[in-house]
Amino acid sequence: MTAFLTRLLGRLPIGSLQLTHHPGRLLAALAGVAFANVLVFVQLGLAGSMAESVAIPYRLFQPDLLIVSPAESESLSDAATLPRQRLFQALVHPDVTGGTPVYMGRATWISGYEASSSIQFFGLAPDAGPFYHDALAAPLISLSLSDTALVDTLTRFVDMRSFAEATPEAPIPFEMQNRQLGAVGTVSIGGGFGGDGVFLVSDQTFFQLFPQRTSATPSHILLALATGADPGRVAAELARLYPPDTVRIRSVTDAMEQEVRYQMTERPTGLIFAFGVVIGMVVGIVIAYQVLSADVADHLREYATFKAMGFRQSFFLGIILEEAIILAAIGFWPGLAFSELFYQTLAYLTNIPIFMTVECAIAVFIGTILACALSGVLAMRKLAAAEPADLF
Repeated sequence: MTAFLTRLLGRLPIGSLQLTHHPGRLLAALAGVAFANVLVFVQLGLAGSMAESVAIPYRLFQPDLLIVSPAESESLSDAATLPRQRLFQALVHPDVTGGTPVYMGRATWISGYEASSSIQFFGLAPDAGPFYHDALAAPLISLSLSDTALVDTLTRFVDMRSFAEATPEAPIPFEMQNRQLGAVGTVSIGGGFGGDGVFLVSDQTFFQLFPQRTSATPSHILLALATGADPGRVAAELARLYPPDTVRIRSVTDAMEQEVRYQMTERPTGLIFAFGVVIGMVVGIVIAYQVLSADVADHLREYATFKAMGFRQSFFLGIILEEAIILAAIGFWPGLAFSELFYQTLAYLTNIPIFMTVECAIAVFIGTILACALSGVLAMRKLAAAEPADLF
């Protein structure tokens, strides 16, 4: 290792030798850097999981435009209802070739003693398959039968294995909202921070489950456009058909990106995750600074000797940065391994979509190097102010 660093640096690797001279201090420093990495990874993983869980319901849809109410909330699941006549008004536009309403409601599924799951219901028209993900087109037809549902196999806090064999010919009964339903198939959607699972039913079954809702008050409206039509232009023209501030018309992708941004920058949960990332970085900087500062203090006389011999400040900075980069490069890997184990455990226990990405790992690695380098620069202040004559 020493020979490799000598060839790489073009000089004796003083920083590496000083770190390994105190193995106990080195191990403590590496543990501190790894701990700071875990803090950052956990917060980034949870933030990414929240963004992914926000995006999951949007990916069920594949229309050209989405009409929602502008009132109260940026969230897809919590938005206010809007009049169904907005659909008929949109169909007047020559570039709008079709549309379908979507109804959303939330209910609690009591699945055992003191065990319950929050279920997000989507009421969909069974014959509107082209408006939804391709994998849903065929299963949606089976919802034409009254009191049938497609149940989410990734629902939290419920053993869904009993529904694996559900078919339209052999539905598996269960009870929701004091009404018996039959599972005629399964989907794999998963819950998030706002719910534990997603069940799909027909619009008519939805009205039976939520009698306070009617066909006149959909949660959202999906529109299909003629081939070659510009969604942005059509959305602007449709907006002029409605009274001011009564609807928002966007593509599904735009709506999803805006909600993710809203959840991450304006909601308390997203801000807490961002604050946690900052705290992790601060912890890493403080730990690395303490180690490097102690190392500078231990070798201050030697550094002063070099300084008296005419070595410039850049020479000492190179040594400290060498130590900082070694701490970052070695301490990152145990932090990454532990964080990956944490992700897998959390995903298994909660079914939330949390996973390690290459982009996240690279970003944290670069951030670790920068944080340790900053600690090294701060630790150099003591040496920069030292005068050789004062130390002997």
